[in-house]
Amino acid sequence: MDITAFFLQTRTLTKNLCKPLEIEDYVVQPIEEVSPPKWHLGHTTWFFEEFILKKHIDSYTVFDPEYSYIFNSYYESLGKRVARSNRGNMSRPSVIKVYEYREFVTKHLEALLTNHPSEEVLKLTEIGIHHEKQHQELLLTDIKYILGNNPLLPVFNPSLVEHPIENQEQEWISIPEGVYEIGHLGDGFCYDNELGRHKVYLSPYQISNKLVTNQEYLEFMNDGGYEKFDLWHSEGWEWVNSHKINAPLYWHKIDGQWHHYTLGGLTPIENSQPLSHISYFEAFAFAQWKGCKLPTEFEWEIAATKFSWGIRWEWTESAYLPYPSYKKAEGALGEYNGKFMVNQKVLRGSSVATPPLHERITYRNFFQTHLKWQYTGIRLAR
Repeated sequence: MDITAFFLQTRTLTKNLCKPLEIEDYVVQPIEEVSPPKWHLGHTTWFFEEFILKKHIDSYTVFDPEYSYIFNSYYESLGKRVARSNRGNMSRPSVIKVYEYREFVTKHLEALLTNHPSEEVLKLTEIGIHHEKQHQELLLTDIKYILGNNPLLPVFNPSLVEHPIENQEQEWISIPEGVYEIGHLGDGFCYDNELGRHKVYLSPYQISNKLVTNQEYLEFMNDGGYEKFDLWHSEGWEWVNSHKINAPLYWHKIDGQWHHYTLGGLTPIENSQPLSHISYFEAFAFAQWKGCKLPTEFEWEIAATKFSWGIRWEWTESAYLPYPSYKKAEGALGEYNGKFMVNQKVLRGSSVATPPLHERITYRNFFQTHLKWQYTGIRLAR
C-alpha cells in the first residue's frame, strides 16, 4: 500500500474508533495504566510532529508548544512530561482542540509525503503508523476499562466480535527437539525487539491447537483454584489475596450465574468462548492446575504456523529480554523498547482489538505479570 494512503487510512481508523464516545468519556482515567482517549489522540499526533515534522520541514511551526509536555509519553530525551497518572486530570486542551491538532498535523505530513520525501521520512512515517496502530488497540481496551468500571456498564460498540468461538476439537501438536531460528526475517515492518534472528535449542514439546475456554477456567475456579496456594507463584499468591482476585477481569456473578462486561454491554458467559482478560499470574496457576505449562515465546513462534492465532494475546513463560544481537536505535527512538526489558513477560499473537496489518508471528508484546485489561488468554503446552 502507498505510504500516504496507509498513513491516512490509519489516522481515519483512530478517529472512527472514537465515534461512539460521549464527550465525557474522553478524559476519564480509572487507573494509571489506562490512558484517557483524548490523550491517545494527542500522543499519536505528537509522535508525527516531534519525530518527523519538526525535523524535516524547515518552516514548520508547532501547533502548540505546550503539547510536547502534555503528550510526551516516556521519552526522557525529549524533555519533561505530565506524569502518566495525571493524564486524566487535564480538562484542557479540549477534545475539539485535540481534533484540530490531529487535522493540522495530518495535513502537514500528507503534504510532506506527497513531495518526494526522503528515505528517513518514509522510515519514520512507517514507524509512526505502526505506533498509532499500537495505540488503536490500547485505545479500544482502555475505553473498555473506562466503561467497564462505570456502574451503568454502558454499551459502546456491539458490532465488535470480542469472543469468537474456536470450533475445532482440541489436539496436541508435537514439535520435535532441534535447533530453530527465531526472529524477524524479510523486508516487512517489525520493531527493533524482533531483530537479531538467532538460533535456539528446543526440547520436544506439545502445544494445544486451541485456546483455553471459559468452561475450562470455570472448572479451575470451581475446584478452588484461587484458594490453592501451591498453584501460584509467591508474588501471584500475594496479589490474589491483597486484591481479592477470584475471577477474570469484567466477570460478575449475578443470581448465581457468571456474566462478563463486553463493549456490547453485560452478557452471560458462554462456556465455549475463549477465555480473556487474564493476568500472567492466573495463566500460570491454571497451567499448573492442568498439569501443563505455558509455552516459551520460542516454542510459540516455531509452532504458530500449525494453529490459528489472533483472537487473544497469549501469555508465554518467557521474560522480556533482548535478543543476543539486539541494538537500540540512536536518539529518542532508542527508548521505544529497550528500556522496558525488565520485570515483564512476553505475549505472542494478536487479539480481536489488534488493527489490520499490524500482526505477525514474530511480534513480541510485553506486559507486567499482574495486568489483564488487554485481551489476554491462555494456550497450554506440555
